[in-house]
Amino acid sequence: QVQLVESGGGLVQAGGSLRLSCAASGIIFSFNAMGWYRQAPGKQRELVATISSGGSTNYADSVKGRFTISRDNAKNMVYLQMNSLKPEDTAVYYCNAGGSRGWWGQGTQVTVSS
Repeated sequence: QVQLVESGGGLVQAGGSLRLSCAASGIIFSFNAMGWYRQAPGKQRELVATISSGGSTNYADSVKGRFTISRDNAKNMVYLQMNSLKPEDTAVYYCNAGGSRGWWGQGTQVTVSS
C-alpha cells in the first residue's frame, strides 16, 4: 500500500520560512517523479514544484527563486523549502508521487499571515 505522509506545515508570518517533508512508502521511490501541489480555498489544485527521478526540477513561476524542492532517495523523502513566504502562498500542500495519475498525501496546511 502506497503512503505519502506530509509534515512541516503551520502558521508563519510573511517573509518567513517553512520546510515541508513527505515520507513515502510502498513504492520504489527512486523510480518515481515526486511533486508538491497546493490548493487554496475556492481554487483548483496547482503545481508548485516537481523533481524527477534523476533530480531535474521544475517550479511554478509564482514560487521560482523562493521555493526549493529536493529528495533523499536513501530515506524515501522529498522536501520543499519555502522562503520569503507570502500570504498568497496560504494553501493546503500535497505531496505527489508519479504524477496526476499517481499517489497523493493527505495534505498539510500552510498559513502565511500578513
